[in-house]
Amino acid sequence: MVVDPKGGVLEQAGSFLQRKKGYKIKVFNSIDFSRSMHYNPLAYIRNEADILKFVNTLIANTKGEGKEGDPFWTKSETLLYCALIAYIIFEGPDEDKNMNTLVDMISGMEVKEDDDDFMNAVDYMFAGLEKRKPDCFAVKQYKKYKLASGKTARSILISCGARLAPFDIPQLREIMSYDEMELDKLGDRRTAAFFIISDTDTTYNFIVALAFSQMFNLLCERADNVHGGRLPHHVRVLWDEAANTGQVPNLEKLVAVIRSREVSLTLFYQQLAQCKAIYDKNAETILGNMDSVVFLGGREASTIKEISENWLGKATISMQTEGRSRGQSESYNQNTQRLGRELMTPAELATMPGDRCILQLRGLPPFYSRKYDLKQHPNYRYTAEADKKKNAFSLERLICRRIKKLNPNEQYTVYEADVPDGTPIDEDEDILNYDDLDDPDAFV
Repeated sequence: MVVDPKGGVLEQAGSFLQRKKGYKIKVFNSIDFSRSMHYNPLAYIRNEADILKFVNTLIANTKGEGKEGDPFWTKSETLLYCALIAYIIFEGPDEDKNMNTLVDMISGMEVKEDDDDFMNAVDYMFAGLEKRKPDCFAVKQYKKYKLASGKTARSILISCGARLAPFDIPQLREIMSYDEMELDKLGDRRTAAFFIISDTDTTYNFIVALAFSQMFNLLCERADNVHGGRLPHHVRVLWDEAANTGQVPNLEKLVAVIRSREVSLTLFYQQLAQCKAIYDKNAETILGNMDSVVFLGGREASTIKEISENWLGKATISMQTEGRSRGQSESYNQNTQRLGRELMTPAELATMPGDRCILQLRGLPPFYSRKYDLKQHPNYRYTAEADKKKNAFSLERLICRRIKKLNPNEQYTVYEADVPDGTPIDEDEDILNYDDLDDPDAFV
């Protein structure tokens, strides 16, 4: 599982993984959706607990910058999201179990401030569901949301619409219509999943956090319920640009338990302050669960101070002092002391040569070492850097949107579709037409 800014790693190593090692390649491309596989977050929701996890992750990664406002609005949005997603997952048809349906349902929720008895299409849907399943999770959450007045409900819907605005772009709607990533099966076979992100535009980077949050929980559940506690294939997560791809809720707890399920996590930060900015007090817990830490160099003050004082510790040095006094009786003295000194001071860390790094393994003193020369690796000759013409990975061959040619020797069944009134029904117009209304014509 690789977060791949600009797709450089996929281009360099994708062909080697696919041809030489037999890996199945999965790609989600947030830079160019036409060259991406489909990813539907709702495809991995199995129960009410999954709904709450997904909604919390969605809100945590779409709240924008700056101070968070009144928590009332966030909690109200949570109620509505939980109700709608529960309806989609447990009551909707299979083809509508995606983010597009959620966006369309919120778009179809009209509210009149001066008429508390007004019912929109979604209200009728939940009214019908309440008659059939009065104690279901979706109905309970929706009834709590409906306690809001018309003016408050309108504000909640505006907040929801603004939060889900990225999902309403046509290219992303098509990508999230169904799922091809199979995040829950990464540990079942040799699979390399690449999330290609932009290093300049972070609009869609939050999708990585959504996918990772689901993936960690799915792999842990699958390891426990299907594979007896450990996945058949070790899943290594290489999370580059971890500071620019959102927040995974409860990551401080996940990093402590995933290792026993054959899952490992590698976080890449430009500086430690980035981790603390995202996870606040939990950053120390996350870093404390890492068995190895590599410092490749940098000048950020808090980072090099943390490394100098807490990682490297002190070295014992001997200091010798001499003194001589002259007069009627000349005297000479010499003292030797043992003192502690930082193994490397912040100034020495800031000026560390570019070809050096520091590695700290749990239970061992830190290593001051040369950086590995990639060209010395035995598999370097299979990368695109060594031979671009032969080894470069072709994303166009993996993802093709064209309809394959029909085989003239194969038999096909042809169906005729007949619309009684002769008027075609647009897909978006029919998205809310479930069988939960007592009177289908009540809101036409």
